[in-house]
Amino acid sequence: MDWRVRAIRGATTVTENTAAAMREAVSELLDTIEAHNQFDPSDIVSVTFSVTRDLDALFPAAIARERPDWDNVPLLDVQQMHVPGSLERCIRVLIHLNTCKPQTEIHHAYLRRAQSLRPDLPVAQLSLSAPIR
Repeated sequence: MDWRVRAIRGATTVTENTAAAMREAVSELLDTIEAHNQFDPSDIVSVTFSVTRDLDALFPAAIARERPDWDNVPLLDVQQMHVPGSLERCIRVLIHLNTCKPQTEIHHAYLRRAQSLRPDLPVAQLSLSAPIR
């Protein structure tokens, strides 16, 4: 077994800047990533969340910290660089983890309106059967 640090990317959007909307979206995103990548939280090296400047109701890391076995995961929240015309109310995540899976077996999750961020990925990889919101 050849263990390496790999990265999982994902993003989602919310319809409004509320704690409830952010909690729902971040939970859905992390549930999707975990379900399709089958990793143990103890293998996570670190997780960075970024949010667009129009989201400030809640830290995504606070939501992640409540997940089972995520209490010792190093988490960081940052504000995404603003580019005029870019996707609004967007939450992105970058998860670094130790795994023996090759990069080709890592599944990234782009949900809701964030699917537009990665038109180069196959639809199955983008949505992982999640609805667009």
